[in-house]
Amino acid sequence: MKDKKLDPTNPDHITYEHPPLGIAVLGGIRLEGLDRMRVTLKIQVEHLSLRHNLDLYNDNQTEKLIRKIAERLEIGTSVAAAALTDLTDELEKYRLEEIEKQNQVQDKKKFLSPEEIKEAQAYLKAPNLMQRTMEDIGRAGVIGEENNRLLMYLIFTSRKRDNPLHVISLGSSGIGKTHLQEKVSALIPEEDKLEITTLSGNAFYYFGQQELRNKLILIEDLDGADEVLYPLREIKSKKRITKTVVVKNTKGETRTVSLVVEGPVCVSGCTTKESLYEDNANRSFLIYIDESKEQDSKIMAFQRKLSAGKIDLAEQWKLIEQFQNMQRVLVPVQIRNPFAESLHIPDEVFKPRRSNAHYLAFIEAVTFYHQYQREKQYDKETGEEYIEATLEDIEEVNKLMKEVLLRKSDDLSGACRNYFERLKDWLKQEDKNSFTNVQARQALKVHPSNQKRFMLALQSWGLIHKVKGDKKNGFAYEVTTFEDQEQRNKRIAGVLDKILTGLQKIKKTKRSS
Repeated sequence: MKDKKLDPTNPDHITYEHPPLGIAVLGGIRLEGLDRMRVTLKIQVEHLSLRHNLDLYNDNQTEKLIRKIAERLEIGTSVAAAALTDLTDELEKYRLEEIEKQNQVQDKKKFLSPEEIKEAQAYLKAPNLMQRTMEDIGRAGVIGEENNRLLMYLIFTSRKRDNPLHVISLGSSGIGKTHLQEKVSALIPEEDKLEITTLSGNAFYYFGQQELRNKLILIEDLDGADEVLYPLREIKSKKRITKTVVVKNTKGETRTVSLVVEGPVCVSGCTTKESLYEDNANRSFLIYIDESKEQDSKIMAFQRKLSAGKIDLAEQWKLIEQFQNMQRVLVPVQIRNPFAESLHIPDEVFKPRRSNAHYLAFIEAVTFYHQYQREKQYDKETGEEYIEATLEDIEEVNKLMKEVLLRKSDDLSGACRNYFERLKDWLKQEDKNSFTNVQARQALKVHPSNQKRFMLALQSWGLIHKVKGDKKNGFAYEVTTFEDQEQRNKRIAGVLDKILTGLQKIKKTKRSS
C-alpha cells in the first residue's frame, strides 16, 4: 500500500495519494486568503472518478462531497472523510510553506560585511567623488553619455529621499534609451528597484501598502504603458495612490475596501514620443540620448572590443557590486541649502515653478550623495540632524543641469532640435546657404514624415524660411540664424555662473573678515 503523500511538483496539478483514493487538485490553490481554500478536485479509485469544486473549509460542502464519493466510487464515508481531512491538512502546510518562500524571495536585501561597508564608505569619503563616479560608471559598462549617465545615477540615488526625482529618456527608436537606463540601473541594488515591461493600470493598486516605498520603478517603454501613466503621475505628485473596490467577505456580503499604495518612488522611463507625455515630462528630468556620429563610433568600438574578448567583464561586475554597496550605505538624512534663497533659474525656462523645484531638489540629491563628506549639524530648537549643501555642490549641479535647463527653455522638441543642429552642421560643412528637403533628407538620413514635421516647426518659429521654388518642383530653404542655441546656452550658463560667482565672493569675504 502506498504511503499518503502530497506531490506539488506541478503547482497547477497537485496530487495526493490516500489509498485507495487518488486525488488531484486541478489548477492548484490560491496562496492569498487564508480564511478559505477553494479547490477543484479530481478523485479517483481505479477506473472510477469524479470531479468536484468546493471550499474545503466549508463543512456543508465537504459533507456533501463525502457522501458523493461514497456513492459514486463505492467506498466507505469514513475513508472519504479521512482522505479529505488529511488532504486539507497537507494543503494548509503546503500553502504556508509557499507563502514563506515568497516572503524570502521578496526580502532580497543583502547584508554587507564590515569590509564591504568600509570599502563603500571609503569611496564616498574620497575627494573628487563626482568625477570618479562618472568615470567608474563608464568602466561599469555605460559607453559615452558622460553627462546623462551621471545625471541619471544621481536621480536614481534620490529614491532614498522623501522627495525623489524622476527621469524620462528621449531619443529615436533603436538609439539606446533602454540601454542607458538598464546599465545605470544595474548600479542600484536589486531590492531597491522594480523593473516593468508591461503593467495594467489597476496592477499598481495591488502592491503592498509600503512595497513601493523608496523604490526605483523602471519602465522599459512608456509608449506601451499608457494605462499606468495616471497612477504613476499621482504617486509622483502625491506620494500615494488610493483606489476603492468592492469585495465579498466569507459570508458573501459586499463591502468597500480602500487599496492604498504609498511612495515616494523614483520613476524612470524611455520613449520616442516627447509630446505625448507632457504631464509626466513636467514632473521629470528629460534626458536626450546622444545621437551623434561620435557616440556611434564609441559604441561600435566597444562592441568590437567586446567581441574580441578585450573587455574585462569581471572588472565590470566588481564595479557594479561596489556601486550597489555604496547605495546600501547611503542613509536618509535631512538636507538644508543655506544658499537656496539666492538661487534662481533663467527667466526663459518654461514652467519655472516646477523647473525651479527640480533645480533645488537636484542640489539636495548631490549633497545627499556627498553625505560622508559633510559635517552633521543639529537644529538648536528641534535637535534634528541635518547636513548642508555647499557651493561645490551647486557648481556640480550647474554643470550637469545646463543641458537640462537649455532643453526646458527651447521652443523646439528634442527631436526637432537635434535635426536642426545637425542641419546647421551639415550646411556649414558643405558651405551651403540654401538647401532642399531632398538634399537634407539624404544627407541626414531622416524619415520623410519626421522631416516634414520638423520643417513645419522650424518655419513656424522663424528659424528657416523659403527662398525660392514652388509646390511642383519643391522649395529651397535658408536658415535664418545659426546662433540661436549658442546664444541661449550662453544666457543660461551666464545666469547660473553669475549667481554662483556672487555667492563665492560673499563666502570669501566672510572668511577674510
